Amino acid sequence: MSLLSDTPAVLLVHGLGGTEYDLGTLARRLEEEGCVISVPCLPGHGGQPSDLLEIRYEEWMDTVTTEYLALRARHRKVHLAGFCMGALIALEVAKRTGHQDRLLLLSPPVFLDGWALPTLTWLRHYVYFCRRFTDHYRVDEAEPFGIKNARIRGLIRKRFARGDRFHYPYIPLTTIRQVDRLRSALKRNLHTVTCPTLIIHAEEDEITSLKSARYIARRLGGPSQLIILNDSYHMILIDNEREVVMKMSIDFFQTPATGEAALAAARESAADWQLQQAQPA
Repeated sequence: MSLLSDTPAVLLVHGLGGTEYDLGTLARRLEEEGCVISVPCLPGHGGQPSDLLEIRYEEWMDTVTTEYLALRARHRKVHLAGFCMGALIALEVAKRTGHQDRLLLLSPPVFLDGWALPTLTWLRHYVYFCRRFTDHYRVDEAEPFGIKNARIRGLIRKRFARGDRFHYPYIPLTTIRQVDRLRSALKRNLHTVTCPTLIIHAEEDEITSLKSARYIARRLGGPSQLIILNDSYHMILIDNEREVVMKMSIDFFQTPATGEAALAAARESAADWQLQQAQPA
């Protein structure tokens, strides 16, 4: 009989078209706190955008589920976290596996209704049947790149101009269809997710409004907490409020005892941050 490690493991899931960069310094910070970290590269990522064309969302699910079960076989506690599409995957894995440790959802895009998106974004559903079109139609990464901080946004702009491979410059519409298929699956039976869940979302998210975070929070079957940020866009792990997001995440995973206590610790971190921001310079 094998002995399970008492060292907690955290499985982190990056976003669509992204890499570990999406997660900022979260992986390193959690390692420094004594956690074992896994950040699998999702199928179709880490190469070029065309690598996504033949990938179905089930392959992303299989990759993360396989890694999750491998960690469960070695550790007593395995926490789940995801950013953007990775948050949707993490939530669906939690649902399908009966996950009971902690779940962190960062900027989950259940709906594509952010202020920077075209008003006719919903029309995409009517062209999905034409694969020849969707394979060639590109959804480009564009200003503001999910970043409210002007200095950081400028750095991102330069990285795209240099062709750095930290994030795909565009996503094929065919792949957006796969994310929509994931969204449809996700919405079913959310009440069966009973693990402690922390949701962090920016009020000014340009990709997905607070409707997404609230939709999840109201339908979960276990203790949950929604923290709303007021000085960030979509990329909350690298934008203005990245430090408080890091602290809330670490507190949530590292606080002993109950999930409710962990959620309370995250709330306290958010309240302390808001108090500091309110004080005159």
